[in-house]
Amino acid sequence: MTIRVDLENGVRLGPGKAQLLELIAEHGSIRAGGAAIGMSYRRAWLLADEINRMFLEPSISTRHGGKSGGGSGLTEFGQQLLGRYRDMEAKSRAAVQPDLDWLDSVTDPQFRAAGSDKAD
Repeated sequence: MTIRVDLENGVRLGPGKAQLLELIAEHGSIRAGGAAIGMSYRRAWLLADEINRMFLEPSISTRHGGKSGGGSGLTEFGQQLLGRYRDMEAKSRAAVQPDLDWLDSVTDPQFRAAGSDKAD
């Protein structure tokens, strides 16, 4: 189960942005974070820029290259944002777990969606 939060001003926060935030924090780089999910550097950079502009505070900090090298990480706000999103996911999953269990029990394990190698 995944959730996506759509706010009134058009801000959208979902699993893709959350995963990119996690991977930037893990790898210390927008490039490496994006690459870890098969995203081009340009796409990762544009998404990171969007995330930084969506809220009153930036979520991602960047350090320019040089002697000590460049890199990126999450700001305190970014860490809080990611933590709250993951908390919303966990609470949502817990609230609907009986329904998810029921769906699992009535789903044909042999079915594969057209154009997919996994059952979404």
